[in-house]
Amino acid sequence: MARKAAGAALAAAAITLPLLSPAPPVAAAERTASGRVVQPDDRALARTAVRPGLSRERFYFLMTDRFANGDRRNDRGGLSGDRLATGYDPTDTGFYQGGDLAGLIRRLDYVKGLGTTAVWLTPTFQNRPVQGSPPHVSAGYHGYWITDFTRIDPHLGTNAQMKQLVREAHKRGMKVFFDIITNHTADGISYAENQYSYRPKSTHPYRDAAGRVFDDRAYPRPFPEVNERSFPYTPVRTPGVTKKPAWLNDVTMYHNRGDSTWEGESVEYGDFVGLDDLWTERPEVVRGMIDIYRTWVREAGVDGFRIDTVKHVDMEFWKRFAPEVKGYARRIGTKDFFAFGEVYSEDPAFVSRYSTEGRIDAVLDFPFQSAARRFVSQNGDARALADLFRADDHYTDADSNAYSLPTFLGNHDMGRIGHFLRQDNPGASDAELLRRDLLAHELMYLTRGQPVVYYGDEQGFTGQGGDRAARASMFASRTPQYLSDDLIGTDATHARDNYDTRHPLYRGIRRLAGLTERHPALRDGAQIERLAQGNVYAVSRVDARDRVEYVVAFNNAAAPQRVTVPTFTPGMRFTRIHPASGGATAGADGGLTVTVPARSAVVWRAASRLPRPANGPAVSLTLPASVRGRAEIGAAVPGGGFDQVTFAARVGDGPWRVLGTDDARPFRVFHDVGGVPAGTPITYRAVVRDSAGRIAAARGTATVSG
Repeated sequence: MARKAAGAALAAAAITLPLLSPAPPVAAAERTASGRVVQPDDRALARTAVRPGLSRERFYFLMTDRFANGDRRNDRGGLSGDRLATGYDPTDTGFYQGGDLAGLIRRLDYVKGLGTTAVWLTPTFQNRPVQGSPPHVSAGYHGYWITDFTRIDPHLGTNAQMKQLVREAHKRGMKVFFDIITNHTADGISYAENQYSYRPKSTHPYRDAAGRVFDDRAYPRPFPEVNERSFPYTPVRTPGVTKKPAWLNDVTMYHNRGDSTWEGESVEYGDFVGLDDLWTERPEVVRGMIDIYRTWVREAGVDGFRIDTVKHVDMEFWKRFAPEVKGYARRIGTKDFFAFGEVYSEDPAFVSRYSTEGRIDAVLDFPFQSAARRFVSQNGDARALADLFRADDHYTDADSNAYSLPTFLGNHDMGRIGHFLRQDNPGASDAELLRRDLLAHELMYLTRGQPVVYYGDEQGFTGQGGDRAARASMFASRTPQYLSDDLIGTDATHARDNYDTRHPLYRGIRRLAGLTERHPALRDGAQIERLAQGNVYAVSRVDARDRVEYVVAFNNAAAPQRVTVPTFTPGMRFTRIHPASGGATAGADGGLTVTVPARSAVVWRAASRLPRPANGPAVSLTLPASVRGRAEIGAAVPGGGFDQVTFAARVGDGPWRVLGTDDARPFRVFHDVGGVPAGTPITYRAVVRDSAGRIAAARGTATVSG
């Protein structure tokens, strides 16, 4: 919901990075065309930037209660009474409205027709039907107030129907992703003190059962025995609220520090708007959550997880949870199991910590969402996109990078892209809003990352804000607020079903999906920035195996823009493949002059592969004298060809470990040296490989500072 003695430290500093593969036997060192000496183990290091199992998916994100009603018998979840008992009230934005798994199964062909390859559902486990007191009362239709982690919410269907959904999606070539929560459960704990303001560890430390103060982040083994008196507040179970598995009913499994203030330690220790915040530092909680979600991987056959509220859970939890669940999935046959986390922040340096240090496969790309809105909806300068993509190196490590990030334009918390367009452009015509909406989707589909379409966006849904206002049903609504929404690209309203495959946004997104399916370099090929000037942003996309260049340009201006975009190959013939056919030839300097229509994108494809560069590569390391924190390690490669640089490090006398491979200038990685003692020398290597497979290498040393 939107809401590591010196030897030991040296070994732990890069514990998540794989050892280099052994170098093949080489009789002696070799020289590059430039005369630089390349050691045998340098060639073993040279590699192509990693593309994990999932980097080409096209996600469709839906809220089950709001997508399709296939069985009206479960609208009240098997409960009786009024809406405060059943949670069902289709006239209220904050209550169940009737959508379910049966309806989704019946509409899978509609989802598939959009070009979708992966369906992501909001949490579907059993929720507390209603929480709060009037006037602040609402239902758990969204799925984030879980009481039973072992059962599908009866409002939505059954465990058997969830298995059926996965089978039916797989038949259609689509994966299924669960939205999961490890941070909290439904509200089932009150405090005897009847106070809920946050109490910090500095003034209210944890105490063991004997009353001795201890630090839960010191990770003592075994964890101290605690009881109800160990906490800042005295936790009391709420009558009538029972959770499953049974260990979740133990009030000592929660932080019990009061409501989060959204800053400082409370971000990880405080209750999320009253929801019971799990004590994820406890080994029992870690094991319990791993067991819950391994069970669903095994029983339902899901392909991955979107993980909620990731930044509200301590990092050590993720270091155990993420690899254990993924390892289990692989052992039972789901080899491409993929998990991505919600880290609500626009700062790539912060967000990326959870996919590098935290070992989650990827994180939702909130920085992309912000930059896309500025460029498309607020007429921002193309430098906003340049700044965004330059920060991609923060995500680069030995087994992941920015190419796997799920990108999105809006969601169930912040609001829809249609709402942002209306808000940022008051008085704009429907034609203008539609064109901007299509440009936003072009930007999402044609740049790096895995695009996520939020249900209803393909039908022009707008909403009047975030949260409940952004959760209108696809089926005919009886909710006054939704009925007053003005949709984009259609005269339809929420008074009718909205599954129109002829809607211009549905058709536009389907075309983009088809384009990237036919030309996968547009999905996860290397992205090389070419132009960021005023209203126009342009990149090249190159698949390292095929080595065919694509040029993609975006224009947010109200008039066509004629620009010259640098390319790799002078005199290369290019064919326009989006939006229509056409031809152009790069000049003697490699510049490709093209016209980009107003508020649109164009894609050009080179007629042949990149030619072999005339000269072999060279590389030099760019190192600070000392390193600390997440240190920036750079490399300079002369020329402008398609090159890839792999970085490795040796801490003290330890083994060489890969830090990552970068396939776009500026070449760099960020090395986390936290936990390495001050004064320790670190040797770095950079090995460049050009498009012809030739390599060059450089080494340098830096010292960890205090």
